[in-house]
Amino acid sequence: MSDLDVQIPTAFDPFADANAEDSGAGAKDYVHIRVQQRNGRKSLTTVQGLKKEFSYNKILKDLKKEFCCNGTVVQDPELGQVIQLQGDQRKNVSTFLVQAGIVKKENIKIHGF
Repeated sequence: MSDLDVQIPTAFDPFADANAEDSGAGAKDYVHIRVQQRNGRKSLTTVQGLKKEFSYNKILKDLKKEFCCNGTVVQDPELGQVIQLQGDQRKNVSTFLVQAGIVKKENIKIHGF
C-alpha cells in the first residue's frame, strides 16, 4: 500500500482567479456610457472609466461644444470622476471618444434602454 499515492481533495475555489486583483480577466478597463432618466422626457448621460491621465474638464469642454449640451464633472467616492451630459448622448459620446483616440471601440460599453 505504500506505493499508492493517495491524494486528498482540497477545497477548490472556481472563482479564485476572478477574485485576484492582478488577474487578466478583469484587466480590461472599460469606459461605461449610461443614460439615466430624470423627470418626464429629460435624461442624463454619464461617462465613467476614463483613464486618470486625461483632463476631464478639457474632454467635457469639447463634448459640450460638439453636441450643444451642458454638462459637468462630478467626483464620486466609489467611481471617481464621472462626466455628466444633458440629454441622451450615448452614441455621440462613443463616436467622439473613438475618433479623438481616447478609447478603442472594443473598450466602450453602452448601457441603457
